[in-house]
This record gives sequence, structure tokens and C-alpha cells, in this order.
Amino acid sequence: MSDARKLNVVPFVSVDNMMKLVNAIGVERFLVELAGFIAADFRRWELFDKTPRIASHSHDGVIELMPTSDGAVYGFKYVNGHPKNTRDGRQTVTAFGVLAEVSSGYPVLLSEMTILTALRTAATSAMAATYLAPKGARTMAIIGNGAQSEFQALAFKAILGVDRLRLYDLDRSASEKCARNLDGLGFDIAICSSGEEALAGAQIVTTVTADKQYATILTDNMVGEGLHINAVGGDCPGKTELAADILRRSDIFVEFPPQTRIEGEIQQLAHDHPVTELWRVVAGQTQGRRDARQITLFDSVGFAIEDFSALRYVREKLAGTGFYEELDLLADPDEPRDLFGMLLRAKAAPQGTPAAA
Repeated sequence: MSDARKLNVVPFVSVDNMMKLVNAIGVERFLVELAGFIAADFRRWELFDKTPRIASHSHDGVIELMPTSDGAVYGFKYVNGHPKNTRDGRQTVTAFGVLAEVSSGYPVLLSEMTILTALRTAATSAMAATYLAPKGARTMAIIGNGAQSEFQALAFKAILGVDRLRLYDLDRSASEKCARNLDGLGFDIAICSSGEEALAGAQIVTTVTADKQYATILTDNMVGEGLHINAVGGDCPGKTELAADILRRSDIFVEFPPQTRIEGEIQQLAHDHPVTELWRVVAGQTQGRRDARQITLFDSVGFAIEDFSALRYVREKLAGTGFYEELDLLADPDEPRDLFGMLLRAKAAPQGTPAAA
């Protein structure tokens, strides 16, 4: 590849390199720093293009595109959600993302986002809880102990100091997996036999189940005063986790109301039911938790700005690490009008020799 062509290669972070990057930084440090990037972008929320994600739903799941731009950089994520995949040994959620310069349209980063999405979801949850959870909360119940659960636990530990976990899943082996993965990482862990048992003594509850259905993971009688609910699992139309009566008793905080009213827990409520946009709390425009008796609910469905923040963080951290590959992704001849000439030169070049631009 010529020097001119090398200027136009795109850094690509594979799954393998993402794991190397996360481990080199350290998972908890990665989550803390990523939460800082997300909070910083929430404070400049009004600069971003915002639209509900573009979704293609099927009986088996959903495929979505999540775009945004701050005026200088454009980003998007491709993500799916297919709960039945686990039956075939596949992930429920997979994703990749792109950052590009607005000024030229040229991509500047292509990255896996399956692992990165789990990290940014957990970082966003814990960042929100710094404004919404009871002061000094150390015990969290996690209901649904699949692929997201360990990330959530570590984010709440690193950012809020949560060190006691109460785990519950319909499949006890999922809870055992979660406890095993978190062993030795500073938690006191109890595996519970019901959701009610998991909530006993918890100041925070994270619900993060995967089934695409109207479910009732928490009933109204399970939720007492002062609880912070981090509702992560409901993230598409027809998929919820909380009884509607809980929502009516809670102060609800959301990312982007036009998207959350379609996909979040609040799809169960009237379209004009009051909610607070989380960015306003982060920016200091309004208050989060007001008192110890308040029930707070972060109705989290994930939003494109969070993915933008995650890609921005990864791009900043890549320099000097070598944890990326250079993709020859951009057809960029020396003479911009001579794209066909590139084909001719490639045909004339000796086999196995890259053609000059």
C-alpha cells in the first residue's frame, strides 16, 4: 500500500483487540472513565442530532441503527436483539459502530460494539445512579443474570461503591455463572430463589432480562420507599419488566422521551405521563433524587449519544496501543475523478501487488 493510501486507512477494533484494550486499561477504570465521557456528552446534549433509533422488527427480534452527530463528528451503531439466539449458542445482542468526520464524511473508526455496548450500558446505569440512588447505597439486587449482569455489578462498584449483590434469575445456573465470574472482585454475593428474596435489604435493583415480551419482573408490592430501580431490560415495543403501578409511584428519568415512550417501561403509560430527561439532571438544570423516601426509576433503553461517547472514548484510548487493525476501506485515488483508473491499475499490477492509487 502506498503512503498516500495509508493516510486513508480506517482503524478497526476487533473483538480480540477490544478485549485487549479493556484488560490493558482495567475493567473498572474503563467503566469509570467511560461514564465520565457519557456524562460530558449529556452536558452538551442540546448540540447533538437526536432521533429515535431506526428499527426493523420481526417475530424473532429486532435490528436497529442508532445515529447521531455533534456537528463535528458523526456516529452510528448497528445492533440487533434476538433473545432466541441463546438456544443456538449465539449472543442475544451483537453490534458494531462507526465514527466519521462531518467535514469530509470519511470514517475515522470502525469498532465492534457487542462488548462495548455492555460496558456503555453499565457505565450509563451507574452514572445515572449517582444522581438517583439513595446516598450511601451499597446493596444491589440484579434480576436477570445474563450477559449484562457482571458489567452492571462492576460499574456500580467502581462508581458508587456497591459491594453487596443479591442475584436472581429463573435459570439458577445464570446466577451461578455471574457469581463465579465476580468471585474475588470485592463483592459479598447471595444467590436468591425469588425476586422478592433478592430485593430484601437492597437499595438499588437492576432488572436486565432478555425475553421480548410484556413481563412482570417486579410487582408493585415488591417495591418499597426509597428504592432506585435501574430498568435496563425493556428496550423495544412489546418488551417490559415492571408492573405499571410501580411506574405510577415512581419519579421516572429517561434518555430521549420520543424513543422511550415507544420502547421503555413507560410504553405502558399515557403518552403525556410526566418524565424527566436525564441530561437535564446531569447538566444541573433539575434535581434527581430529592429525599430518602422517593422511588426513582431510570427507564433506560439505550440512546445513540451513549454509543457516540463510547466510540469517542475508545478512539482516544487507541493511540499508541496497537490494539487495532488498519482497514483499506476507502477508495481514494490521487485524482478524485479517476475512480475507474484505480480498477485499471489494479488489473495491470502483478498478482499480489497492491495497485497504486
